[in-house]
Amino acid sequence: MPTLLIIHHTPSPFMQAMFEAVVSGATDPEIEGVEVVRRAALAVSPADVLAADGYLLGTPANLGYMSGALKHAFDVIYYPCLDSTRGRPFGLYLHGNEGTEGAERAVTSITTGLGWAKAADYVVVSGKPGKDDLETCWELGATVAAQLMQ
Repeated sequence: MPTLLIIHHTPSPFMQAMFEAVVSGATDPEIEGVEVVRRAALAVSPADVLAADGYLLGTPANLGYMSGALKHAFDVIYYPCLDSTRGRPFGLYLHGNEGTEGAERAVTSITTGLGWAKAADYVVVSGKPGKDDLETCWELGATVAAQLMQ
């Protein structure tokens, strides 16, 4: 069974709402045969990443960059997963109050180095996530998970 790994740093109510919407989309009953695994960015291991077939990444933008927790996750998994995860699909949801471009650029740079394939447009939310923002997060989760269906 294909596995979708959600690697997230969820330190705020806004990030929690986005995370829940992404999980809801990824676990929609119409998406069959995909196991969804959730790991906090500070707890993810190379084994988790190697065992997955696709990824969803969630982070706040802190001072114009991805969270230290997501950066730590990339530091831990990068070389052990470099050759074995190329071509796997990923998506990103990001929350920031301002200046998210640096976080987007950093995630793009690292995932390009890993050879991961961007499966959907990034979801970037500023301020409190509204209904449309949460729907877009749901769609992100569903889109990446559906790409793993066999």
